[in-house]
Amino acid sequence: MIINGGPLSLEEKVYLELEEEILSGALERGAPLSEMALSARLGVSRTPIRSALRRLAEEGLISMSANRGATVVGITEEDLADIYKIRVRLEGLASASAAERISEGALATLRESVELAEFYIKRGNTEKLKELDSTFHETIYKESGNRLLCRTLSELHKKIKSYRKLSLSVPGRLERSAEEHRQILEAIERGESSLADSLTAKHIEAAFENLVSALDDRKRNGEN
Repeated sequence: MIINGGPLSLEEKVYLELEEEILSGALERGAPLSEMALSARLGVSRTPIRSALRRLAEEGLISMSANRGATVVGITEEDLADIYKIRVRLEGLASASAAERISEGALATLRESVELAEFYIKRGNTEKLKELDSTFHETIYKESGNRLLCRTLSELHKKIKSYRKLSLSVPGRLERSAEEHRQILEAIERGESSLADSLTAKHIEAAFENLVSALDDRKRNGEN
């Protein structure tokens, strides 16, 4: 049920709730989205439901047709490839910009996220590692000093949330990812913007390669 209160409109709350369910995988690809059922489940009228579904359709997260109604599309493998291609370019730019202007407070946040990641790797806590990965990257986005870049990357990062844990499941990826983060941090600390750019680009490329490998394994095992 939608929680009342707060500055967001009812339509925005419904939209964000459904977007989260789709991106997290709670609503699986192919699942039907009935206005009546959603209205009952979320405790709102069909008007904000209808508006939210239109927005989700515009973003390609659902499909709508006269015959089938609304159906979940989610993030396809083609979308994933496109998202990572964009991330390779833009995250490198964000790291380069951050290396030229990062604050001491943000550097401390990056150091802490790297050190905690190394701690949690030994315990195999992938949920905590996913949180720390988000902290690391989002700190760099903010420290780039570019609001449009930060917003774009934050949206892309959110869209792949259900796949990030899968990428980290490839044997050895946790350790390599932590080492890549440390190298990026050290380049940013030294103000080496070109190196921070290239290291970040390689980090995102490696993450995508691991994700593709994990998706292939899942298909071979007959999983969706």
